[in-house]
Amino acid sequence: MSKKAKKQQQQQMVHKEDGNILQALGVTRTVIRPREEVDIQLREDRIGRYFKKYLNKFVFVEFSEEFMRNNKAGHLMKGVPVPLRRKEVKEFAGGRGIDFLVLAENMAWVMGCDPHFKYTKDYCAILSKLYNYKLYEGMMKEGRDAAENGEMDNACIHFRAALCMKYDYMHAMYSYARACRVMYEHSKNEEYIGRFKAEALDWFEILTETHPRFAMGYYYLGYSYLNMGLYGKAKLAWQDYLKFGRNGKDRREITKRLNQIAHPVAIEDGCLKIGAGRYEEGLEILEPYLKSQFKDWWPLHYYLGRGYVQADRISDAVTEFKKVLMINGSHLETMKELLLIYEEQDDRANIKKYSEKIKMIEAAQEEDQAQLVENTQKENKRLEEEEPEPIPEESRESFDTSELDEFEPESALAAAEEASEAADVEETADAASEEAAAEAVDEAEAEAAEVVKEEGSAKGFRRPVRRKKQ
Repeated sequence: MSKKAKKQQQQQMVHKEDGNILQALGVTRTVIRPREEVDIQLREDRIGRYFKKYLNKFVFVEFSEEFMRNNKAGHLMKGVPVPLRRKEVKEFAGGRGIDFLVLAENMAWVMGCDPHFKYTKDYCAILSKLYNYKLYEGMMKEGRDAAENGEMDNACIHFRAALCMKYDYMHAMYSYARACRVMYEHSKNEEYIGRFKAEALDWFEILTETHPRFAMGYYYLGYSYLNMGLYGKAKLAWQDYLKFGRNGKDRREITKRLNQIAHPVAIEDGCLKIGAGRYEEGLEILEPYLKSQFKDWWPLHYYLGRGYVQADRISDAVTEFKKVLMINGSHLETMKELLLIYEEQDDRANIKKYSEKIKMIEAAQEEDQAQLVENTQKENKRLEEEEPEPIPEESRESFDTSELDEFEPESALAAAEEASEAADVEETADAASEEAAAEAVDEAEAEAAEVVKEEGSAKGFRRPVRRKKQ
């Protein structure tokens, strides 16, 4: 083997070891999902139904051949209708011309309302050609301004548009997830809450997977898990926050939360062990809590009952299941567990008692569910047709992240994709050599801990730019 080959092999080993160390520290991406799960243009759109009403405000027209010949993005505009608000159609038809920045904002609205829209990719290419990365920074600023004013549909649409422009844009991921969180917290519609809650959770997870050193992603992810009663996951997310978070006040808050959920985490672990059939381990964890402040927590008694059934301690199981019903009198699963026990014992009186109770509760639940579905459908229709009122000022959250530390380490794949997209749009970039690409990846991994401050230069669509008229 030549000296050059040996040196290259040694460098590869060093980089491999560095990568393992960085992964252990949580610096590099340890989870890389398929593109179709993280790209808003490709993934399922859970909440788009609530924004498509805004598309009714637009009509679509095509540019003239003369205009396209005189515009540097003209070759990208051929056959691509652009959105105009109805009040702008007269200006367009009358030859007065439309400021292209207005068209850019209209495109942002259309993309944000429906990332799967037929011409979303074309709009991204046109806007990238004309405005480069400053445009999606502008979309972010528009979204944050709207969120600060409580206009959450507006905010969400702009954050989604920014993600259409750059699918792994850290600030757009973070702001979009937070906007979804605010929106479900201020709703009473069960379906709406479920959709926005799932969307917020997904994007906080994607954010921490894509940008694993961004502390605030873990901060909100922990609360999302806590809101769902997933104490173990909340603990892991908050432990990651403490690795990277620098804000003293927030660190004290999360440390306090971790102390508060220490026992629920242990109880959840015991319940999971019983659910997995490891009843001896589960009972050993859960039984001490019968004499604790959690003795009135019905899931504790329910899982103890299931554990005792597995351990063939039927009398103890019945005792625990009856404690559940004293706390939560309509818990159907507990009644079904008792019914199974009494059927095994051929206890006809209790078989009749719990069979009738189960039928009565199931009927009541079906009636409640039918009413809920009816109410949800009415509310969904309203949400899909009417624009919501701004969130009251006293209930708004601050979306100012100008003081947050940020950095965006890119994976080799993401860097290659971005370079490829830039080459397609600009048509001037030469293909990078393998040596340059390798150096870029090495540098990204070696300097992944480097933190930069947000420039705060994005002023939304209203910032001064060279204007283009049609």
